[in-house]
Amino acid sequence: MDQPKLENILLETKDGVATLTFSRPKALNALNEQTLRELKAALVWVEQHAAGREGAAQGEQIDVLILTGAGEKSFIAGADILEMKDKDPEAGEIFARLGQGVSRALELLPQPVIAAVNGFALGGGCEFAIACDFILASENAVFGQPEVALGIIPGFGGSVRLGRFVGQPRARELIYTGRKIKADEALRIGLANQVVPLAQLLPRAQEVAQEIRKNSPMAVAKSKRLMNQIYTMPIDQALREESLLFGGIFGSYDQREGMNAFAEKRKAAFRGE
Repeated sequence: MDQPKLENILLETKDGVATLTFSRPKALNALNEQTLRELKAALVWVEQHAAGREGAAQGEQIDVLILTGAGEKSFIAGADILEMKDKDPEAGEIFARLGQGVSRALELLPQPVIAAVNGFALGGGCEFAIACDFILASENAVFGQPEVALGIIPGFGGSVRLGRFVGQPRARELIYTGRKIKADEALRIGLANQVVPLAQLLPRAQEVAQEIRKNSPMAVAKSKRLMNQIYTMPIDQALREESLLFGGIFGSYDQREGMNAFAEKRKAAFRGE
């Protein structure tokens, strides 16, 4: 499958890691409809190259995705206000559903997704960051859901996901006040996993991606799927789902290879199957 043609997003792959870079510098990488549709197409392409997918050869597979923004000022400054401002209720709902659909596709991607947040991650930018598995932030990162200051509410999943990162009371405060927070506070409240100097952000994201790639891509993908599924389940049901998935892995190539490699004191050669 050929790479999709993209104008507002850069797609690069190296050493089993894909990097998607939002690139609308004049708009601080704000999300318009074209960018959302390009991201959707790019995610389809990345998913097709997951380990174990038909046509994803060993040397072509993508095990981890990194999401970032071009330049030093902005990851994603938000949704494109100039494009949104004259929408009627029907068009507003369609736009929200487009953004929600793309953020959900990002969340459900079989590969882990790292948000490498450089600069502003506001509104839709924050919503796309929290649709990733976790966030690495540069020291100049700024997060927020300031939609109420524009007379609207989060529309790409912010009211649903933010509380999963920082807890419901703090998510309510941030959404109701529209307050923006800097990287050090994002780290303190659990929104960001790590904060590094801007120049080290992408190298650090690549390091973490390669740490993930040392493991069975099948086991990592199943761990992600399980954690997405069980979040809202009662604990007994969640434990049941975990045991079923745990048992189902036994007999797979990666399970045999991983445990035999441990017993034989050698490095495992996983195949993602």
